[in-house]
Order: sequence, then structure tokens, then C-alpha cells
Amino acid sequence: MAPCPRPGSKNGHVPLRTPPLSRPHGWGRAALADIHELSAVELRNALRTGELSARQATAHFLARIGDVNPRLGAFVTVTAEQALKDAAAADDFHAHRGAKGDAGLPLLHGMPVAFKDLTDVAGVVTTHGSAALEHRPASADGALAAALRGAGVVSLGKTQVPEFGLTAYSENKIAPPSRNPHALSRSSGGSSGGSAAAVAAGLVPFAPGSDGGGSVRIPAAACGLVGLKPGRGLVPAGESSGDPAGLVVAGPLARSAADAALLLDALVPEADGPGAASYLELAAQEPPRLRIGVSLDSPWQAAFPFTPDGEALDALREGIRRLEAAGHETTEAGIRYDNRYPAAFTTAWTAAVGSARITPQREALLAPLTRTFRRRAQQRSTAKLNESLAFLRQFQRDTVTQYAAWDLMLMPALAQTPRPVGWFTGAGHGDGYWPAAEWTADADDDYRKQCEYAPWSSMVNVCGLPAISIPVHWTGGAKGAGLPMGIQLIGPMGSEPLLLQLAAQLGF
Repeated sequence: MAPCPRPGSKNGHVPLRTPPLSRPHGWGRAALADIHELSAVELRNALRTGELSARQATAHFLARIGDVNPRLGAFVTVTAEQALKDAAAADDFHAHRGAKGDAGLPLLHGMPVAFKDLTDVAGVVTTHGSAALEHRPASADGALAAALRGAGVVSLGKTQVPEFGLTAYSENKIAPPSRNPHALSRSSGGSSGGSAAAVAAGLVPFAPGSDGGGSVRIPAAACGLVGLKPGRGLVPAGESSGDPAGLVVAGPLARSAADAALLLDALVPEADGPGAASYLELAAQEPPRLRIGVSLDSPWQAAFPFTPDGEALDALREGIRRLEAAGHETTEAGIRYDNRYPAAFTTAWTAAVGSARITPQREALLAPLTRTFRRRAQQRSTAKLNESLAFLRQFQRDTVTQYAAWDLMLMPALAQTPRPVGWFTGAGHGDGYWPAAEWTADADDDYRKQCEYAPWSSMVNVCGLPAISIPVHWTGGAKGAGLPMGIQLIGPMGSEPLLLQLAAQLGF
């Protein structure tokens, strides 16, 4: 297994240790906290006003990564040298504005972020979490990186993912697993698990993720973050090729609804023209009173019967309590799902891995789950794939029609507490990690565990609807006392502002 880059490497992609920052006079809010304790909105404002330089912010977060990442495993590659150059260029641009102040600065001027290691960033290796691929630097930015770099961000590097983004945990054969900042023996989820861990640990202020079956909402719930999956078509910069069902969309991982809204503003083109309210402005507005349907029904329950953990039900009850205290009405909602869903979704979800360009001599380097589902995808006929896609389109119509009886749908974000590292793959106990070479779980057992862990995620992607994960409960009884548990709210198309408003109203 290739080692994860560590501080002190000479490859140009690892941070040098940075001394503590000396704060200038007159910082205001920034003087009250370390830079990583500022919200993303506060940090953005400090960078725009010049209260804080991009070089100071970048150096601070690189130092945080150097201190924390060796235990956390959130970053696979840290592009310190390029980040500091980009920060210096941002500061030069800011200085040349002179009397113009922050007018004309890009929306996210100087903001540090990280990209999950499925996203191409020019000059940086994209591993896709796989030992079976040749690891070469990308020749150009992918759509997501291009959009955010155009908005002024400074990329600090690439974060840990499962192989090809296939699983609800971020473990692979090329680097140590991404761990949960709230309990290092636990997984940070997947597939945006490295990015979620980085945000929750204060290694970046927020981060873009991509969600094709829960890959933003699952790690957000595991790490105690707000995770927003936008509706299909809102964000043009998805992170998947070979996505015949249109499942994947990019969305924000953040510590608050306001921070998520700020990042969403950078992800969504200005379709409404000058003067239109931003998502950040909309998120601050009071939502109307809503009728919210509450359901534990899942399209996976016939194939994989499951019983939600008590902590998942506690999170649901806490979500209901908060929503009703805010004036909303909640009622039980019985949703009927077609039992053919698991097979059809799995066919669509694994189609891309069947066509991935992997030489026969390197296929043995694939993880057991990837190897199994790749073989099955290659053996599947085009007619069978098309049949599954047609079924999913009908499933979307049927499910959206049922959901429309309420303004929003509510359910737990996860059915279980964050799982130990190695739990899905059979690779570990105690601190939760053995080398990937010792993974023992059967691929179908691994997949079953994932579907039981996150049974309310993938159908939202099939339906193309917006959804948000909100961390309303902690297993220790108070924030930071144990493990986070969340709720998921699903809305109709175009309800992203409403979902952000609800998250803010609930205190996030």
C-alpha cells in the first residue's frame, strides 16, 4: 500500500510546518478566535476587507493540516507550495484594488478549500482512490475545480475517498482511511468522507462534495455537519462520468446553513440576473410554516430488512421537537416503494465502474467490492441497463407524487451511529484499521451493510430532489460529547433556499 504523504516530504505537495500567526491590531471578530474557528462567512468577510490576508489564512490552515492530518487521514495530497503561490497572487490582486476596496473581488476571494480525490485539479494527481489506476497529474481543472477557482478559492489539496466514490466509507488501498474527528476509531463516511473530516476538524472552512447516492449527506451526518445535496441540474459541475441515471451532483459540506449557502452561491451560475437574492441572503430569511411528512420507509427494506438504532430514532424525535417548536406541523407519512428498486439502482450505480479503463494486469489491485461489481457490470447487457434506467424514471415519478402530499419529507439521516473504520470491509477492530490487504468482507455483505447504514439516501438522487442533512443530536447528550446523529429533510425541486432556512431556524 502506497504511504500517505506526510509532513516533510520533498514532493512539493506537502506543507512545511508554519509558525503561529501573529495577529495584526484591529482584527475585531477575528481577534477572538483562531482563524479555523471563524465561520466561513466570517473568514470570507475578513479576507475581502483585508483584515486578514490570503497568505495568513492559507499558512494557518496548512499548519493545521500538518498537525492534525497524520492522525485523521482526511487529506491524501497537500499542495502547499502551489497554495501559497495562489494565496500570494490573491493578495496582490487585493492590493491592486486600492481605493476600490472589495469591489470586483471574486465571491470567495482567498478562501482555502480542498477537493475530493475524484475531482481533477490541474497539475495534481487524481487517484480516484484506486491502486489499479496510473496516477498522473491532471492536465486541466475539472468543471467543479474550475468553477470554484474562478470564484477565488485557494486549493490546499485532495481529500480521501473510497475507490471510484462507490461506498459510504472513505477507505481504500492507497492511503490511510479518513477518520471521524469526533472519534478517530470511527469512519467519517463516504464518499466525501475526507472532505467532511477536514471541515469538521477545522482543516478547511468548508468544502465541496459530490453526491450520487448520499455522498454529501452521509459524511455530513457522520461528522456533525450541514450537508446539502442540490436538486438535479442546479449545479453544473458534477463529479462523475458514465452516470446514465443522472445521480451525481456537487454540493456543500459546511458547519452551518450560512456557510453552506455561501459555497452554494459559488457553485450555482447567476441564472436570475443582477439584483437576485443570493443563497446566503435567502438562507437568512424566515421560512413559512410547513407541513412535514415523517417516514421511516425505505426502498431497501424489502431486500435488506433493518431496524434503526435508538440513536437514529432519538435524532428523529429531536428533529420533530425542534420543527414543531418552530411552528411547523409534522405528521406520519406512509410511503410505498417498489421492491424492484435495489436491483435497478445497483445496476445504474455500478455502470461506470464496468467501463472504467483498467488494464487486465491491474484489476487484481481493485478493492473486493469494486472488483465484484465491475465484473457484474461487464456481464450485464445494454438492454438490462436500459430496463433499469426506465424503471428508475418511473420510480422517480411515483415517489415524487407521493412526497408532494407534504411540503417536505423528514427521516433520520442515518440508521446507525458512525461505523468503526474497517467495519464494512471486515478489516479491523479496536482502533478500527488494518491494512487494506487484509480486508475480508464479501462484497455483497459489504454492500448490504452500507444499505442498512444509509437506507434513506439513494432514492433522493434517483428522484433528483434537493435534500439536507442537519446534525440535531449527539449520543453523549450535548454537542461534542459523543457522536453526531442527524436528520434528513427532502424538498421539491427548487427548495434549496427553504432547506437552508430550516437548517438555520433549527440552530445550524
